[in-house]
Amino acid sequence: MPYVEAGDGELLLFVHGSLCDYRYWQPQLAGLSKRYRCVAVSLTHYWPVTGSAPDLPFSWSGHADEVAEFIERFGAGPAHVVGHSRGGCVAYHCARRHPERVRTLTLADPGGPVRSAGRAPASVPETVNTLRAKAAQLIEAGEVEEGLQLFVDSVSRPGFWAMSTPGFRRMATDNAHTLARQLRDPLPAYVPEDAAALRCPVLLIDGEKSPDMFRRTVTALQSWLPDARRETVRGASHGMNLAHPSAFNRYVDEFIQATNAR
Repeated sequence: MPYVEAGDGELLLFVHGSLCDYRYWQPQLAGLSKRYRCVAVSLTHYWPVTGSAPDLPFSWSGHADEVAEFIERFGAGPAHVVGHSRGGCVAYHCARRHPERVRTLTLADPGGPVRSAGRAPASVPETVNTLRAKAAQLIEAGEVEEGLQLFVDSVSRPGFWAMSTPGFRRMATDNAHTLARQLRDPLPAYVPEDAAALRCPVLLIDGEKSPDMFRRTVTALQSWLPDARRETVRGASHGMNLAHPSAFNRYVDEFIQATNAR
């Protein structure tokens, strides 16, 4: 996987979510590289390598194993792993399957539904699914700007795309080709028994204004995980690490330092 890095120290690995790549984590590399060896990766199919073979599967499961293999080959693990949105789901399953590769896990608005015992998994409202399918159709029809606006506003809040920076828009445009593939690869549900078996320390971060679906997931994981703490970035929505990077970085740093002090 392509990656960028900054700093020295313990390995702090960042995993991006939908429509993003390693550029998403620039505020974290800038702020946390004073203490850690910060590495941000671009998962397979994402910019800057967008010409992946057509028969190469787009898979959250494959991405989870890919992150573990990256840590192994990098040779500086186990890593403190931070994942956002879809990347949070990828990081979670990486830690479940490859516990020897993950020292701590930070999940920021992790993507995916939750399923409590005896209940059907919580699902995204059908209106949202319809909207996202429409977004993918617009992108595939060449109406990229309109499709990105629909999708980004659905996972953050209405008007977010219009207020986003030119850099974020450029990154999302560079990765627009992944959206249709992503929608054909739905994320699995979080279940209590899997969460209870995750033994590494976990930091859960949500935004005060994040959509309810993300806050519900964080609340469920907080109650299921055996070693978890939670922080909320005030005044922020889904992109809390970009909106308030100093708060986000402080929460991650304090969590790792507290874990190391045990």
